[in-house]
Amino acid sequence: MRIFTAALATETNTFSPICIDKRAFEASLYAPPGAHPETPTLCTAPITVGRQVAAEKGWQLIEGTAAWADPAGLVNRQTYEDLRDEIVDQLRAALPVDAVVLGLHGAMVADGYEDTEGDLLARIREIIGPDVLLCAELDPHSHLTDKRVAAADFFVFFKEFPHTDFVDRAKDLWRIAVDTLEGRVKPVMSVFDCRMIDVFPTSREPMRSFVDKLMRIEKDDADVLSLSVVHGFMAGDVPEMGTKMIAVTDGNREKGQALASALGLELFAKRGTYRMPEIDERRAVAEAIAATAGPVVIADMWDNPGGGTAGDATVVLEELLASGVADAAIGTIWDPMAVQICMAAGEGAEIPLRFGAKSAPGTGSPIDGTVKVINLVRNAEMRFGESFAPFGDAAHICYRGIDIILNSTRAQSFDPSLFSVMGIDPRSKKILVIKSTNHFFASFSKIASKILYCSAGTPYPNDPAKTPYRRARRDIWPIIADPHTPKRGAA
Repeated sequence: MRIFTAALATETNTFSPICIDKRAFEASLYAPPGAHPETPTLCTAPITVGRQVAAEKGWQLIEGTAAWADPAGLVNRQTYEDLRDEIVDQLRAALPVDAVVLGLHGAMVADGYEDTEGDLLARIREIIGPDVLLCAELDPHSHLTDKRVAAADFFVFFKEFPHTDFVDRAKDLWRIAVDTLEGRVKPVMSVFDCRMIDVFPTSREPMRSFVDKLMRIEKDDADVLSLSVVHGFMAGDVPEMGTKMIAVTDGNREKGQALASALGLELFAKRGTYRMPEIDERRAVAEAIAATAGPVVIADMWDNPGGGTAGDATVVLEELLASGVADAAIGTIWDPMAVQICMAAGEGAEIPLRFGAKSAPGTGSPIDGTVKVINLVRNAEMRFGESFAPFGDAAHICYRGIDIILNSTRAQSFDPSLFSVMGIDPRSKKILVIKSTNHFFASFSKIASKILYCSAGTPYPNDPAKTPYRRARRDIWPIIADPHTPKRGAA
């Protein structure tokens, strides 16, 4: 067998003021053919798992480019077209192939392309024809469009949020692909539109039990090859935004459709109960101060670079300062210019510095004061599962007793190693402030005495009922109360 694999991924917050060009991919991951590291990034596990499968089977894996940019705003049109064409040209050069196995995100939007993944998949299908297997692994915070479903044979999405399972789901993807290529199964994909948009953390109920149920069905029913919830991405203002349910069955489309519908309606029935309990910055800081043990983790959940925001908000920091807190550390505040100034000053320097809150309204005010530069690290990285996440040149500064990490490459706070690599012992602090919605949970929950989900400022459109969408559909909850109930008098 000859199998082509590649990855092209980012998550686009269409409300974010930060645009993406080629440099953003180069800062996070740009690996031409054969140059992908041994460990995967979030959306490139099909490549590393594919290497293992090809070696075991004696098949030829033809690697194309792998490119991943940390979430932000619109992708530059030329950047998307260049990366797309690079992969498409590599595929043409690899022909003939028996399958194409991709790593995608599913929420990329480029200038002029509302459905980049649909565009890429349709072009690939045109090249390989109707009979060659085309499949992909995707992030559930994405948009499942009709164009994508028409182009691909099947999709597998991460089940967990936080996304601790991207390698396991890549193994599922390849298991189904191998069984298809060797003639044991014929995957068909059935989709149900839940007509809702919500946040579905699997670290708490009721989503934990729902995902466990999906995995039991996959294990117990031989006809069911894969079940996926496409959560949707509420910060993507595109026409097909929303939550979907996918069932991939072995040739049984009718069964798959019935199962996807039943599970999708079950998901819809508990709408509004999935989200983490959120409190404002005043209550979060007060509760952290009152805690008898540390570290208390305050998740500045909507200033999350993993959702496309800048990660430079100072709202929680301002509350800490106003409350006189000193035994705290913040990771991170994105400010490349402030990092440059600290790098120039050097470790041990005490300098006047303005930092933070430069990106957009609703992120607080810039902090002005004299800081001490404690530690400087070039090309800093933190752990993320089996992989590493770069956060660029970084500076550990101290301001009014609070340890603050300034970073030059936007990245959400995945792991306590974010602090330790900068010379801060996270276990020794009473309060840790991090920038993440829920990905932090898998690792920070191991050291936290308490976790507080803080909704501070307005850096992210986190209430779909109030978000000023221009392109997104209006026939979904919570924009309307119950889109599944026919209107009185309707046919």
